[in-house]
Amino acid sequence: MKKTILTFVVGVMTVMTAKAVDAEGRVVVAADGTGDYATLSEAVRKVRGDFDEPTVIYVKNGVYKEKVVINATVNNLTIEGESAEGVVITYGDYASLNNMGTSGSYTMKIEGNNVTLRNVTIENSAGPVGPAVAMHTIGDRITFVNCRFLGNQDTLYTGGRNARLFFDECYVEGTTDFIFGSATALFRHCLIHGKANSFITAASTARENPVGYVFADCTVTSAEGVDRLYLGRPWRPYASTAFIGCTLPASICPEGWNNWGNAANEKTARYAEYGSKGEGASPETRAKWTTTLSEGEAAWLTDPAMIFTRALTWDCRSL
Repeated sequence: MKKTILTFVVGVMTVMTAKAVDAEGRVVVAADGTGDYATLSEAVRKVRGDFDEPTVIYVKNGVYKEKVVINATVNNLTIEGESAEGVVITYGDYASLNNMGTSGSYTMKIEGNNVTLRNVTIENSAGPVGPAVAMHTIGDRITFVNCRFLGNQDTLYTGGRNARLFFDECYVEGTTDFIFGSATALFRHCLIHGKANSFITAASTARENPVGYVFADCTVTSAEGVDRLYLGRPWRPYASTAFIGCTLPASICPEGWNNWGNAANEKTARYAEYGSKGEGASPETRAKWTTTLSEGEAAWLTDPAMIFTRALTWDCRSL
């Protein structure tokens, strides 16, 4: 596996309100009781808010049935699992349960900034019951390295209109719209697995945001029996999604993209490909309202230094 070269969290210094750290300066979570805490939620609650010093939580292998919230005051937190397959954080909420809605159905929600997850599985175990989120992000500058996101509909909810996310060598699976939301997100060397005839992405990129989803050198696969899988459809006008240098299976529809039953979306959606490979690569049959990128455009979109650089201004005098 390649090592990630992009990180938003540097250094190792743990800032907790209680409990000692291990020899490497980490707080340890272990389901069997051999760590400082038995649940991730308990460890996260002890992280001091609004601190700049990095905090590291190490999670031993185990199944953790809990609903985890990393709140908005948390900054510079790394959660590192012993192994991606061995550390499983799972819960079974879903949108229609007690009318909690899609945004409340998460297994883990990250509201804080500068958060990194490494070698962890996040699962929504509800099954095929409609929207059921595994990971819901709201914060900015969030990195996932060698993580797995398991679920069905709406597995990965990337919220935050100005949020920036980086996924490196991760696995994401689902059925319908299983990667969706408004954030800018770069997926690099990831495995994307479609479990049903449906849609991989449903971006809701803001009109003023130049970049939504970018899949760079990823591999898309599909379950047995799947033969009509779309790369994406626009949850909102101006949805932005690009597949660059990706390997696509034969199950990808020849047209590639869907307008969500609204022809007006064809005038605003920003859908593109470059250098697609595999049986599903078919630039000549793609929807006419989508784009084939130039080499330069593809290079720009896959450069974190370009797509994650923002100059946000707010002129309150105009209100």
